[in-house]
Amino acid sequence: MAEVVFEEVTKIFPGDVVAVDALSLSIRDGELLVLLGPSGCGKTTTVRMAAGLEEPTSGTIRIAARVANDIPPEDRDIAMVFQSYALYPHMSAYANMAFPLRMRKVPRSQIDRRVREAASILGIEQLLRRKPRSLSGGQRQRVALGKAIVRRPAAFLLDEPLSNLDAKLRLEMRAEIKRLHRRTHSTTIYVTHDQEEAMTLGDRIAVMHKGVLHQCGRPMEVYDCPADRFVAGFVGTPAMNFLRGSLLNEDGAVWFTDGEWKLRMPDLSARISMQSRPPDVVLGARPEAVGIRPEGRFAGPDNALPAKVDLVEPLGDRVDIHASINGQLPFVARVDAHQHIPPQGPTRLFLDMRKTHLFEPGPQGRNITRAD
Repeated sequence: MAEVVFEEVTKIFPGDVVAVDALSLSIRDGELLVLLGPSGCGKTTTVRMAAGLEEPTSGTIRIAARVANDIPPEDRDIAMVFQSYALYPHMSAYANMAFPLRMRKVPRSQIDRRVREAASILGIEQLLRRKPRSLSGGQRQRVALGKAIVRRPAAFLLDEPLSNLDAKLRLEMRAEIKRLHRRTHSTTIYVTHDQEEAMTLGDRIAVMHKGVLHQCGRPMEVYDCPADRFVAGFVGTPAMNFLRGSLLNEDGAVWFTDGEWKLRMPDLSARISMQSRPPDVVLGARPEAVGIRPEGRFAGPDNALPAKVDLVEPLGDRVDIHASINGQLPFVARVDAHQHIPPQGPTRLFLDMRKTHLFEPGPQGRNITRAD
């Protein structure tokens, strides 16, 4: 296996369309890194450049310490799994998996051994004689993965491989890919727009938007300490709640206020935010950091918000309460389903202020309470 490194890599398409902007990112040997972002953020272009299917406008790509910019795709020792499976319809599953080895003139005995080893890993030994049209979506994706595995490449590139599957199959294949990576310890770049996939699969997550890398870190690091408002709003379902306001220094404490109500900021957040002293800020709170009763971590006299319940969504073991605060929609609280849920109308919501964040204004405002 090998490390894959992007050094100030930029890709500009005709019409001055910047798909990837000065990307610097290192995928460690044996790591599964997830490229996460909305459609058009540059994540697919990034892996296509690594595979040699797109040429970078500038910057350097290294694979196993070799500069790969001028190496043809077939010589990069990279295996790519596509969203569309990329299987030959007239060939059996066995022939599809064997094809890349036949092109490299690998001896027939080795081909057979590698194909059957990969089929055993993926649990598709009984499907090897069947053609793609007689396979389910999940079975086709397993064959596509097997086609990559038999090559024993330096790195795997998986471009939204599960997006064509239904919800149940996605869950099964997600677990399969995780088990496969743990077994092979293969350097893997996995592209998705699905936050749940990213959180469950990745050793690290790299969040991209409009060609720019916003944050790269362990899944819970990205979730708990988002670098900016874009990451905070994109990672997590439901999305983080945001309130506009300003900071007020009063009675020896720092408060977040919109003029009608105020919330007392914890010491750490207060110290960092007052050093920065932005004129206006945005407070962020994830739905699980919002409660409906002033007890436990939600206890305290200075953490309540006047709200109006607009919608209640039962979700089995939990309930999402959609509320408005000063007419700002939506503001969501995720609570245990066994709690007493307030009816539609006026109520109060309580924030776990230790779990809140302060951001600079703007859709991509920096998290000013995040430790460097």
